[in-house]
Amino acid sequence: MKKIFLFSLALLLGSQLVIAQTGKKDVNLRDLWTNNTLYPKLVHGIVSLNNGKQYTEIKNGSIVVYDYATGDSVTTLVNGKDLIPEGKKKPIHIGNFSVNKQETKFIFPTQTEKIYRHSRISYDYIWDTRTKKLTPLSDKGKQRLADFSPDGTKVAFVRNNNIFIKDLTTGKVKQITFDGKKNSIINGTCDWVYEEEFSFTKAFFWSPDSKKIAYYHFNESKVKQYTLPFYHGNKSPYPEEYTYKYPVAGENNSIVQIYTYDLETGKTVKMNVGSNTDQYIPRIKWTKRPNKLAIERLNRLQNHLQILLADASTGKSKIIYNETNKYYIDITNDLTFLPDGNHFLMTSEKNGYNAIYLCNIDGKQVKQLTTGHWDVTKIYGYNPRKKLIFFQAAKTSPLDRDIMAVNLKGKIRQISTRVGTNDADFSKTFDYYINTWSNANTPPYITVNKYNGKVVRVLEDNKAFIKKMQGYNLGKKEFFTLQSPEFKLPNGKQVDLNAWIIKPPNFDPLQKYPVLMYVYGGPGIQTVTNSWGWSDYFWFQMLAEKGIIVISVDNRGTGARSELFQKMTYLQLGKYEIADQIEAAKIIGKYPYVDSRRIGIFGWSYGGFMASLAITKGAGVFSTAVAVAPVTNWRFYDNIYTERYMRTPKENPEGYDANSPLNYVNNMKGHYLLIFGSGDDNVHPINSMTMISALVKANKQFDLMVYPNKNHGIYGGNTRYHLYTKMTNFILKYLK
Repeated sequence: MKKIFLFSLALLLGSQLVIAQTGKKDVNLRDLWTNNTLYPKLVHGIVSLNNGKQYTEIKNGSIVVYDYATGDSVTTLVNGKDLIPEGKKKPIHIGNFSVNKQETKFIFPTQTEKIYRHSRISYDYIWDTRTKKLTPLSDKGKQRLADFSPDGTKVAFVRNNNIFIKDLTTGKVKQITFDGKKNSIINGTCDWVYEEEFSFTKAFFWSPDSKKIAYYHFNESKVKQYTLPFYHGNKSPYPEEYTYKYPVAGENNSIVQIYTYDLETGKTVKMNVGSNTDQYIPRIKWTKRPNKLAIERLNRLQNHLQILLADASTGKSKIIYNETNKYYIDITNDLTFLPDGNHFLMTSEKNGYNAIYLCNIDGKQVKQLTTGHWDVTKIYGYNPRKKLIFFQAAKTSPLDRDIMAVNLKGKIRQISTRVGTNDADFSKTFDYYINTWSNANTPPYITVNKYNGKVVRVLEDNKAFIKKMQGYNLGKKEFFTLQSPEFKLPNGKQVDLNAWIIKPPNFDPLQKYPVLMYVYGGPGIQTVTNSWGWSDYFWFQMLAEKGIIVISVDNRGTGARSELFQKMTYLQLGKYEIADQIEAAKIIGKYPYVDSRRIGIFGWSYGGFMASLAITKGAGVFSTAVAVAPVTNWRFYDNIYTERYMRTPKENPEGYDANSPLNYVNNMKGHYLLIFGSGDDNVHPINSMTMISALVKANKQFDLMVYPNKNHGIYGGNTRYHLYTKMTNFILKYLK
């Protein structure tokens, strides 16, 4: 007990314990969450210019143009000191910006407020580089999603669920939709569930000729409401109630329609997306053909995808692409129309691995461009001059990400050279790209590369940060695999599970150590990758310094290992995932240096669901569990995500209940810490509240921490420091 108290006291004071024999210091939470000294450098705000040879970057409050090849500063495109609003004395701050195609006008958002995960609202200013004038986009309140027309003469934006267009020549603002209403009708942006699960919020799109706008129209009037109380006791003894539309599994969705608005005629036309309104429109995109709009249509079960080609003037549409899947189809941003107007690219798992396909405009497959037992993870784009498609793939290993190129004949080459995780940000002409590379033990290394992969120069090597890391008492993150007859695919094939381990820096194989397993485990998501682990990297290192081995295992259902590996959890989320984590813990518990009586588990969100299952369904194997913002029954979660993997509760009641931790609380042994934010708009507090009720009914003691008004991320102010202190003390108390 004395040892535990000293560890906790040292942690709370944020002290840096010096290891006498090494002269190195231990990680502490103050440095991680308060002083923010354990973050490597990144390169932010790089935007390619149209010439593809130069880019802009925000430097010292101004927008400066640099040369990709030399790194030389070419010119200052916008001097931040000039951006003084009329009647003000100080210039606005440039946090981010958008620029018109002509590169003469800029939009600067200010006083930005977050709404949900992707959505923001701001006061926007427009800067004209020729007239040197800074003007508000609108004086009627904050705007959302301000976007220049391709010809640079207009800006469209959303306010109060309606779309507006400002003519930059006359200064006049025209409203083009009028039925927008909170919690009822949305134009030009998304409802909560589309934003969260289809990962976009801008839902209007200029036609290439600037003559039309295509936009989403959501009717969410029949979607059930959810209310969250927010507590401001210093201002009022009564909670503020926030109400929004949130469709749980099996419930009504918004009815989504697609419209086009003609700027010349003022005519609005409804696109024909079919008579079935119980469906999804996860993407729309203008094609290279004049007046033709592509609309992706997905059925409610998300196993039948179609692409419609619609006439923007009449609304008439025809199906040009059809794909069905016995499980589900993941929606991506990979649909790419080629400049010839006659072909497009798609990714699909129809042959067992996610691959790139070339199709003609009528939807007929021309060629499968990538083949092999590896997954394409994203398409970056197409270079028409070199006839090359650039993409990212898990070709070297499911743990790694490589940057690749393939021509229209299917000839593939790898252009990244470093083993680890590579990502690319290409110039407008695809002549250059910014490569961000890292591995499990090395922070980001950022370079400028030519399209063929040749390094032109280094933007950030993080040498100073690496030197700082060398001053800490860190262990090496190492990869290994787990084998068991239990790890089988539906076809009977046995697979190994990928894992990583961080041992204490002064590891002694003759000692017995406790283990903390870190889990997410949800569909397609990996925790075991050869990439830099950000904040949790140092937290795990800190726990290792305290004498705890930290391990993470990617169970069946995670990504980049074939469609069958990922989708075998279909209709029964939690079944195979927790079976794998339990089996992994049993195997690890037999290691000569592991104390099998002291194996804990930590997870957040889906990982919290897994941690809750581990301490209940895995009782006796796991002695300790920390569950943050957990789903406790998929009946409580949103319908797009949940039904993709589970279908509806009516169709699959057993799948929903058989693997809910609520049904295993009577089995619970050991120590359980449940944490959530009372303002979580994503995984609602009902999940944790129901878990609490079940634990109380079963007379099971547990620990609880609620963060008032905090959302799914549980951050802001001192929150993260408090949260990680709470979790660390709990883990040290019951595992050490």
